[in-house]
Amino acid sequence: MPELPEIRALAERLHEVAAGGTIRGADVLQFSSLKTVIPRATDLPGGVIDRVSSLGKYVVFELDGGRHVLVHLSQGGRVDVEAPPKATKPRGAVVRFRIAERPSILVKEFGKQRKAGWWVLAPGDDGPLVKLGPEVLTPEADAVLRTSADNRRVHTILRDQRTIAGVGRGYSDDILHRAQLSPTAQLAKLDETQRATLIAAVHDVLRDALEAERRRTGGLPTKIGDHFIVHNRAGQPCPRCGADLRRVSYEDYEVTYCPDCQTGGTVLADRRLSRLLR
Repeated sequence: MPELPEIRALAERLHEVAAGGTIRGADVLQFSSLKTVIPRATDLPGGVIDRVSSLGKYVVFELDGGRHVLVHLSQGGRVDVEAPPKATKPRGAVVRFRIAERPSILVKEFGKQRKAGWWVLAPGDDGPLVKLGPEVLTPEADAVLRTSADNRRVHTILRDQRTIAGVGRGYSDDILHRAQLSPTAQLAKLDETQRATLIAAVHDVLRDALEAERRRTGGLPTKIGDHFIVHNRAGQPCPRCGADLRRVSYEDYEVTYCPDCQTGGTVLADRRLSRLLR
């Protein structure tokens, strides 16, 4: 799933393409993806895109008059910048934004799940953004990690968009590895030094990832996460100590970690493997 580094860098590239352009139309290519009824998508033509920004995992098209359009790519969403503009409907197409005298912007989705979505919002309506916690890399998000008595696992907290917005499974794995914290570590039980190390790891990992994402051009390609440090690399050597990376499998995701660096040599029980061995 695209996380803050992918989304922020994508928004910067889309701003270069679309800012100042006038919307000619928004072609709804997957009906269920449009999450709002009023304002209507048919009201968008004639609107000028003042800015393309991001918040958490959302791309935000800010229009003149205070309206804005949100796009959330979910697990398999990707974006093509179509130059010259196209009128086809490729497999997995979600919505195409047509902009006068500019490339078109196509949102598409891969995989069986169809969860990518977009919203057309009236002035003053923040839609799903109101449910987000402070965006990661901000002082407010740092304060959560520094002071909260939340007893949940750090990995869970980092992935909870209502607590801190912008991080998902991939960078959570890399952050905990950088901080040398167990995937099962609970935030409330971390001491002051561990919390400071965690915050530094959040900034270091996401800063490095953002730098890598800013080297891309165009939209967001099918293959992302190619610069993850440990996520999805179970069985490969730990880049810090050389030990084999391990994983813990849950119903719909996996956590990757290094036993030597993060759990004091303890190999955590893999629930999916444990069920197979019963």
